[in-house]
Amino acid sequence: MKKTLLATAVSALALGVVFAAPARAEDVSACLITKTDTNPFFVKMKEGATAKAKELGVTLKAYAGKVDGDSESQVAAIESCIADGAKGILLTASDTKGIVPAVKKARDAGLLVIALDTPLEPLDAADATFATDNLLAGKLIGQWAAATLGDKAKDAKVGFLDLTPSQPTVDVLRDQGFMIGFGIDPKDPNKIGDEDDARIVGHDVTNGNEEGGRTAMENLLQKDSEINVIHTINEPAAVGAYQALKAVGKENDVLIVSVDGGCPGVKAVAEGQIGATSQQYPLLMASLGIEAIAKFAKDGTKPQPTEGKDFFDTGVALVTDKPAEGVPSIDTKEGLNKCWG
Repeated sequence: MKKTLLATAVSALALGVVFAAPARAEDVSACLITKTDTNPFFVKMKEGATAKAKELGVTLKAYAGKVDGDSESQVAAIESCIADGAKGILLTASDTKGIVPAVKKARDAGLLVIALDTPLEPLDAADATFATDNLLAGKLIGQWAAATLGDKAKDAKVGFLDLTPSQPTVDVLRDQGFMIGFGIDPKDPNKIGDEDDARIVGHDVTNGNEEGGRTAMENLLQKDSEINVIHTINEPAAVGAYQALKAVGKENDVLIVSVDGGCPGVKAVAEGQIGATSQQYPLLMASLGIEAIAKFAKDGTKPQPTEGKDFFDTGVALVTDKPAEGVPSIDTKEGLNKCWG
């Protein structure tokens, strides 16, 4: 099946429902603050913001944490953006609760703050959120894993390679979505680690990178060497997990699923390292964010959420070369054509 929620974002753009960008936006400045500047996801996000800023004549300054979880650098970046007189901030927060006071300060100073990819806690701490439906992204890979295993799913041994100990919203949504899709009761949907399903081997954190994924996978293997399903927060963590499994000859014994849909991640699916991944569209998120800041600077208009949701949905599609009945997906050829829109 080729239909994806990307159609939601595309149709909204085609109709001009949410954004009608000004022809030019001279003297408008904006900030992009990402979790890191090395993760390919955020590299692509910066690329989208930079291109759209150039197109619209917006002056863009980009900031990033030193590592995923470095909230202090993000707070300092917000302070700089306020001092520089920016009209708006695009933010992927490392600490979705802890950053809220700094965001409030920016909004009180008259800046438009848009959360990209990772909703703040509470959601309305930002003026708007442009994101993948991360709960759905998790559900899709959970449904695919359960359908792929069939009857064996009821006896699976499942491990979770999460992001950071602070449990940012994107981490929780993907994690809990996978559980729902796989048939695991997540208990408190706003918390990771309170589940009591006997199939869960454990959780570990990865900081969203290969090294972290490798170490976390090694830790889970020590808990149970028979683990056979791994949910990963993103594709760098998934590749690290695969490397750890390959080192002990178990790369063919464990089903790995992930979220991101970056070009390297889709290639990892094509090569069989990852079974399936949910593809999101960071370039679209960032470019829409710059358009929104330009519009806000022109006439004070703030972006509106997708109908029926409390955020603007930028789409998601399951990518796999092994489709499962009842789970909509696209193959890696189409996934490579779309990474990262």
